[in-house]
This record gives sequence, C-alpha cells and structure tokens, in this order.
Amino acid sequence: MPRQPRGGICVEHLGVEADKVTEDASFIDDLGADSLDIVELVMAFEEEFGVEIPDDAAEKITTVKDAITYIDEHKG
Repeated sequence: MPRQPRGGICVEHLGVEADKVTEDASFIDDLGADSLDIVELVMAFEEEFGVEIPDDAAEKITTVKDAITYIDEHKG
C-alpha cells in the first residue's frame, strides 16, 4: 500500500485542509480533534507506519511534530 502524502492521515481523519497540517499544529487546538479522533489517528499512524504506539506514549503525542518524532524514532 502506498504511503499517504505528508499530512494525509490528518486530512483524511480530521477533514482539515492540508495547509493547516504543520509540524507545530496541535491535534486538538489547531486541527479540531477530539479524544476519539486522537485514538483513530494513533491507530492510523500504527497501521500506516508499522509502529506500535502504547497508550502512555499516545497521551504525549499532542502535535504533528510529536507524532513525526515518535514514528521516526520507533519505525522498523
């Protein structure tokens, strides 16, 4: 399966414009995510990038940059 373009998962799951998905964007404050959206995003990141994100780590992922950093540090 081809990878989504940068920000594609956020655009798809949150229905936001791609230009709003910046590294500094907060999933909740800037992209309008709620707690269910966050769970779905984490699951999508796990599937797309082949990483496992435990609950304690997921709670610390609040911005796009946090997600990128975690994925980069943990992908196989």
